[in-house]
Amino acid sequence: MIRSALVPSRNCLALGALLLLPAPVLAGPPFATDDPEPVELHHWEVYLASQAVFGRAGFTGTAPHLEVNYGAAPELQLHVIAPLALAAGGGGPARYGPGDLELGAKLRFLDEDRAGVQAGTFPIVTLPTGSAARALGEGGATVLLPVWLQKSLGPWTTYGGAGYRIRAAAGAADGWFLGWEVQRRIGPLALGAEVYRETDSPRTLSGATGFSGGAILDLSGLHHLLASFGAGGGDLHAYLGWQMTFGP
Repeated sequence: MIRSALVPSRNCLALGALLLLPAPVLAGPPFATDDPEPVELHHWEVYLASQAVFGRAGFTGTAPHLEVNYGAAPELQLHVIAPLALAAGGGGPARYGPGDLELGAKLRFLDEDRAGVQAGTFPIVTLPTGSAARALGEGGATVLLPVWLQKSLGPWTTYGGAGYRIRAAAGAADGWFLGWEVQRRIGPLALGAEVYRETDSPRTLSGATGFSGGAILDLSGLHHLLASFGAGGGDLHAYLGWQMTFGP
């Protein structure tokens, strides 16, 4: 999950959306847009990664964050992200410490073999465990309620969807996240690009539109490198991670 609201930035909302098996498709990390495909039963994905937002008001990011996904049941994946957050700028000293904890469960209710398309949902709750006063957390819980679709054609895969984000922090804005991604696998390398939109809100935050390009390189059946870079809402954002995939 850009998946996830690891370290929120008011100028780059889509990073709050953020977030695979021996030959993983390019889904979720390193992108904000996710897919409906859960981790295979009793398999694991473990990521050690950092993501960063470079904006006019300064820098926010994770250094690093740990993401774990587990195939707990057929068509069901459990998800957690525990970040160490870093913030700098605004004329003060840099701040570092625990960020907001993210929990989620991905459920696929249509698969491509039977329905011709995959479909599922991935509700995510972000808990305010980071210090909002130090710009290391949002200061309130966040809930994302999405629906994701996916279709594969040979080496091509495309996925995306929409979700409503509810923010409990004082002065924060609810809104819709919409995103779509296209990828192409070339041997051990998967290349992808996405566009996304966080809608305007009648309350405090304006909408943000952005894009990212990224890749996954399969070093082996166990080890994978992930990276992406893009822009949105006037900010630049980047993701770099190491992933391990394993299971029975």
